[in-house]
Amino acid sequence: MSQVTVAAIQASLNGTLEDNVAKVEAFVREAAACGAQIVLPSELFEGPYFCKVERDVHFELARPFEGHPTVARFAALARELGIVIPVSFFERAGQAYYNSLAMIDADGTVMGLYRKSHIPDGPGYEEKFYFRPGDTGFKVWRTRFGAIGVGICWDQWFPEAARAMVLKGADLLFYPTAIGSEPENVTLDTRDMWQRAMLGHAVSNIAPVIAANRVGDEDGQVFYGSSFIANQRGEKLAELGRHEEGIIEATLDLEVVRRERASWGFFRDRRPELYEVLMGADGQTPPRGAGR
Repeated sequence: MSQVTVAAIQASLNGTLEDNVAKVEAFVREAAACGAQIVLPSELFEGPYFCKVERDVHFELARPFEGHPTVARFAALARELGIVIPVSFFERAGQAYYNSLAMIDADGTVMGLYRKSHIPDGPGYEEKFYFRPGDTGFKVWRTRFGAIGVGICWDQWFPEAARAMVLKGADLLFYPTAIGSEPENVTLDTRDMWQRAMLGHAVSNIAPVIAANRVGDEDGQVFYGSSFIANQRGEKLAELGRHEEGIIEATLDLEVVRRERASWGFFRDRRPELYEVLMGADGQTPPRGAGR
């Protein structure tokens, strides 16, 4: 069977850890009851988005990957419902801290860990204070319902991340996120830019994109929701508004996606030997050790 039904959850997350996790679990159950096979919650859904300010007390929120209680809870839920759930969480690994995601397959198996690669640093999104850049590289998991890649929030702006995941075999691209107002520029509304960046990934890679954002006012930082599901042509199949909570779902045919990807020829006509410029930070110099 090549068809898969995907879902994204959009919720306000101003409550306690238990309240937020219970809310997300309820939405997961609702999505599964409606036929969803892969259900995406938003980024760092256990609590309010703490990265808007630099406060050392927030490091107490981090937990190790092994034995993480929320990951374990959603693993049990995935097994019960027979669905795939990517779970975002704040990870402590020894003396390092990461913005991470556990991929849970439909039998409850925790398939592995992805650590966010691109870490933003700016007013309202001061993540470099909390997180090291991820060291896992981009991941693709071959789940019961298809091969999926996941980027976390700021990752979603980088075409290299989407391309890398599709080159590694992803048929679907998922992006849990937390994005909204810009505290230092109240006239800047990034919602449309945010969506267009990911719609571009869908078109350029012939890969459906599923994005899950949060909503609500968190002490003056307003998250604009607008979670969406787009097909491999960049056409939005489902979308939530700026303020509403809920789920969206869409059914995609992976066989059609793969056929269209081959037909368009983007991967046939790639010229990797011309892309060395991408290997250096300054557009000129490849990193040390890079072959020629």
